[in-house]
Amino acid sequence: MKPITRSVPLALAVLALTVVSGCVSSGAFYAANVTSVELGESNFRVIATNVNGQAEAGYVLGFSGSQGGYAVTFALARVEGDGMLYKEAVENLWAQFEAAHGPVENRRLALVNVQFDADASNFLGLYSKSVVSVRADVVEFAQ
Repeated sequence: MKPITRSVPLALAVLALTVVSGCVSSGAFYAANVTSVELGESNFRVIATNVNGQAEAGYVLGFSGSQGGYAVTFALARVEGDGMLYKEAVENLWAQFEAAHGPVENRRLALVNVQFDADASNFLGLYSKSVVSVRADVVEFAQ
């Protein structure tokens, strides 16, 4: 009986280390350094409305939650998705814009009416998925 008693603390230590070394992601998008764009003059035109971008990530042995534009995940490991969800969603938005309206280089463009949304799905604690979407209008300023 003594060998089993000694292995219990070791097993608990390994389990605790595994849980602590898992993934935690808080996808809060706090824009502390925002540039204010004044659209009071007629020096711009609306190029596109309702341009969308999206990014998602999948996790094993964890939980994902969302509320409005805020996403949070606590899981053992990330198994889908490459990087930061909000960054990827905005990059996807610009890719969608370029596909429909040409390159953004050397143009004076700005995103306005930007809205973020997050969604989460959980499957019995075995697999969870976070999805972040961004929607915006694009304006171009006169040269």
